[in-house]
Amino acid sequence: MSTHLTEIASNFKLEGQVEEVAPLGEGFINDTFIINTVGNGPKYILQRKNKNIFSPIPDMMENIQKVCLHIKKKVEATGGDPMREAMTIIPANDGKLYFLDEEEEYWAVCLFIEDTIAYEAAETPELAYSGGKGIGRFQSLVADLKEPLVNILPGFHDIRYRFKQWDEVLAKDPVGRKESVVEEISWIESRREEMLDFWKLVEDGTIPTRISHNDTKINNILFDKKGDVLCVIDLDTVLSSTVLNDFGDAMRFYTNTGLEDDENLENVSMDQEIYKAFAKGYLEETSWFLSDTEKEYLAFSAKYITYEQVLRFLMDYIDGDNYYKVKSPEHNLIRTRAQYKLLQSMEAQFEEMNKIVKALS
Repeated sequence: MSTHLTEIASNFKLEGQVEEVAPLGEGFINDTFIINTVGNGPKYILQRKNKNIFSPIPDMMENIQKVCLHIKKKVEATGGDPMREAMTIIPANDGKLYFLDEEEEYWAVCLFIEDTIAYEAAETPELAYSGGKGIGRFQSLVADLKEPLVNILPGFHDIRYRFKQWDEVLAKDPVGRKESVVEEISWIESRREEMLDFWKLVEDGTIPTRISHNDTKINNILFDKKGDVLCVIDLDTVLSSTVLNDFGDAMRFYTNTGLEDDENLENVSMDQEIYKAFAKGYLEETSWFLSDTEKEYLAFSAKYITYEQVLRFLMDYIDGDNYYKVKSPEHNLIRTRAQYKLLQSMEAQFEEMNKIVKALS
């Protein structure tokens, strides 16, 4: 495998001779490796892109390049370091942003940014604040990017699309699980109209379409050694959508006091202090371009994205566990109930969540 990876790496315009290609991280979606070069040469990140999720890969890489080049220009104009404050895509020897191997697998390379810190979770309000600034800064830097991006994830966070899938799965009930989750199904149906009313505002342009990241976990933000935000990475999911998706998805990750698949529901709730800290950092960076309507629905986006995840976990359970990897036959149902508990906690605190946004805007 190492020899094969070295051969793959040789197809890119790297500086220095490749010394080693080693696995990096757990690789839930893409397979990720680090390329070490001889001596003091630069390091690179090599990824095999998941063509089953992102399609087409060439368009995805063009999206990433557009965003990276735009951010680099903005950073350079303000006296920053574009090589550290934005990802740098390394082209293949033929000039393309990817290499297609003999097995029709897509590979891409970017420069490894040295001397950085990444966190797996925002366990303190201070770190949540920094995370909010990181995502907010990314959105702020691309707020004036007018070049269209290709939608490489059709239906992503589109609740109308998800309801279409949902209705089809309920009608088929392929493994006979529907009757055992009547109560859980009622959770979805009782909120259907509320969620569609929100999405209509996106569809008719009342909530504008902008560039969004769509994977706002804190480990996708690099910090420098002083603890300041350096740049946002993992741009495979950049899309033209509502930026509220980024805020809502971050709140689903950041504020949960339990695990996404916590079997003890008493562990699960929304941490309001984490919410407030993230919102403060986020709005410090984005208030200048967000519309009044976007600010009005900022808190709702946390409910929206969490609800969508309840629906998707339950839908996959009813469908026979075809999408998410599961550790047991009940795993998706456990996830459903844990995410629903988080949603309930958000709903109980929703009035205060809105007050926090208004106070910070």
